[in-house]
Amino acid sequence: MRSRTKILDATLTLIGSDGFGGVSIASVAAAAGVTRQTVYTIFGSRESLVSQAMAGHLTEVARGIQRDLASSRTPCEYVVGLIVDSRRAVRADPVLITLLRSEAGNPLFDTGAISRARDVARGLLEPLVDLFPEVSARFEDIVEIAVHLGLTSVCFDDGSLRTDAELRAFLTRWIEPALTSPSTP
Repeated sequence: MRSRTKILDATLTLIGSDGFGGVSIASVAAAAGVTRQTVYTIFGSRESLVSQAMAGHLTEVARGIQRDLASSRTPCEYVVGLIVDSRRAVRADPVLITLLRSEAGNPLFDTGAISRARDVARGLLEPLVDLFPEVSARFEDIVEIAVHLGLTSVCFDDGSLRTDAELRAFLTRWIEPALTSPSTP
């Protein structure tokens, strides 16, 4: 277990400093102080290693964001908070900021990225239904809204365009009517 943790930590450090292109089995093994065979034995491939490292890191970040969202007063506040807090987290984290670089091996730009984003959004939005059961019938629509507006806000971010408060106000103007209008069959 100790080797696994060292390898995952080394992978995240390399992603943060060198991007996805800087991650190889050899570079991770050297950074973790283990053999390449140890990395292969535990993870099987570079892709599995990067995937597991990023999934673990994203899970930790998401838990922090979800703790902050637990005090949301409305469904709109929750969804808007999720997008704004996610953008803030990406801006502050050298590992997450690499997701914004269009480079080989970046999982955000490969086939299936939107499908994976929907799965992540569902997980992040599940507490919304517990807090506001009235949105359960529209949950998949909320997931779609959050994925598309969230990815746009995070991936095409320009700090000079909108502060967190400005982004929050902009998103609220668009999301609140979508969440409060009557459902159509």
